[in-house]
Amino acid sequence: MKIVIVDDHPLVRRGLASVISMQPGVQFAGEATNGQEAFDVIEATKPDIVLIDLKLVDESGLDVIQTARARGIVSKFILLTSSASREDFLRAEEVLVDGYVLKEALPEELLFAIQLVYKGRKYYDPGLMEEKMRISGSSPTDELTPKEKEVLIELGQGACNRTIATRLFISGFTVKKHVSQILAKLQVNDRTQAALYANAIGLTKYEMSYE
Repeated sequence: MKIVIVDDHPLVRRGLASVISMQPGVQFAGEATNGQEAFDVIEATKPDIVLIDLKLVDESGLDVIQTARARGIVSKFILLTSSASREDFLRAEEVLVDGYVLKEALPEELLFAIQLVYKGRKYYDPGLMEEKMRISGSSPTDELTPKEKEVLIELGQGACNRTIATRLFISGFTVKKHVSQILAKLQVNDRTQAALYANAIGLTKYEMSYE
């Protein structure tokens, strides 16, 4: 897997390159500080994934992605940002961004996002689910049943299906069914993302006891 980094801060580029270089099977293919440099590097290296900052010095990372799509560039784009406004979030969806990661994410979360996007799936940082929630006018957890919320809390604590079944006094089959429903309702790809989301919104047993 080849990755290109587009960011106007040298320290950020160096840090990202260090993180991805630790991952087996991942090659740091090049870097750029702006859109034109990005296109030159992308055309020269044909990366699988481009990590790009939302706010470059003289342009938006979203503009670069939009132009790349228009040029027929097939690389996948993961947007990196320190904040997420409603406008940026909506436009990111419009230009078909493949991943959206907050810069405060842990290295393992970024690597997880990269692997997920590489496999053809989309990744949105759990912290951005709050923005999705504001856009839709409701919380994704509103659709969960009380038992599904309990299962989600257990997922957030890293519990396996067998442990969840024991703690909640339900069968393993029922746990699998609840997990499937949770993934569908939260619109996330797997239990790891569901767990990250549960932690991002601070869902706890304490809160459940007052519902």
